[in-house]
Amino acid sequence: MLHRTLSVATLIASGCLTPLVAYAHPDAHSIADTALTQPAEIVDCTLENGAAAKCAAYTVKFLPETLDIGPFCPATLDEAGGVWDWDGENAGLYRIDRAYLEMLSELGYTFFNNNGEVNVFDIRVEGPEEDHECIAGSLDTSADMSITALIPVTPRKAETPTPLGTVAKVGMGLDGVPVFADAPSVLDTGHMPALDTCGGHVDPGGWYHWHATATDINTVFENENVDATCANVGQDQTAQFGYAFDGFALFGSREADGTLPVGLDECGGHIGPVAGQDGEVYHYHASESFPNLPTCLVGVVAQDNFSTTAAQGIGSANEPGGPSGGRPDFSRPAEALGIEASELMNAIRAEGGRDADLGKVAERLGISEDALKAAMPRRRP
Repeated sequence: MLHRTLSVATLIASGCLTPLVAYAHPDAHSIADTALTQPAEIVDCTLENGAAAKCAAYTVKFLPETLDIGPFCPATLDEAGGVWDWDGENAGLYRIDRAYLEMLSELGYTFFNNNGEVNVFDIRVEGPEEDHECIAGSLDTSADMSITALIPVTPRKAETPTPLGTVAKVGMGLDGVPVFADAPSVLDTGHMPALDTCGGHVDPGGWYHWHATATDINTVFENENVDATCANVGQDQTAQFGYAFDGFALFGSREADGTLPVGLDECGGHIGPVAGQDGEVYHYHASESFPNLPTCLVGVVAQDNFSTTAAQGIGSANEPGGPSGGRPDFSRPAEALGIEASELMNAIRAEGGRDADLGKVAERLGISEDALKAAMPRRRP
């Protein structure tokens, strides 16, 4: 892939980002035309609290026309790939290079062979052959592959915030790229779904998505001393990045005047002025650490707000995905517990994802904590 450094002004001019002036709340013009498979529209929708609402409906492609992606997994130890947020011993955000991969090997996670070749597999077409492999998905470029998202036009606060666990749906970038919370941990799957240096990668369904606020990720690299640069997306700490699925806007780590935001709540948002908007509105800010996304959503999302025609992956008829380890497989523990895999997955997500309190998950499912612990796979040390 070619790699280009584009300013925010250039991205706006090309249609990859839209000016935030007119879009305090999402409407039919909020997402870049270069990402859409059909014109966006305002439709009737139902929120998860049962309320009737209006939503902006966006149907987008596997990748915006103007966006370059990668690199993800390096082919050998002598190359540098993307980045990964390692959460085991020596936790931190790392460039995927020799030093990082050799450190993992010392901890018992060897991703390369004796010739220094990195173990890589394509999550969309095959499964892993080794215990530890780097995941580099391929895009589904077929014309009939699309993603449809619903975002409330008039955001409404929920009674309590909704936590965003592993691979939880966060929102949609102004460039038309979906945004998700933490990618699955190597500690859970044994495999590493590498992110590129802008914080995105390819879903098992064959479409690209973000796991970070891509327009402000260089702030994270500087803050965490990571030798990486996002060269595919223009960087602007003050710009709007997208919309969360509750309809509130996602901004970079700085206010419009360049100052740090104050009074942020537990989700990373606050009420304040934004460029082009009269008065003050609730909005989220990116953090300076990875992942630089909201940790929870304060608003109510629409029912069935994300779907795809892809054969597998998030939002597909076959969610949660294949046996590749790209995301946790709940089919076996669910079968042992006598429940549906989706029911178990949703309960774990609702209680915080990978770090969920299993006691609370068991209570939500109406089963004993001992039974749940016995059914769940043991996490590697």
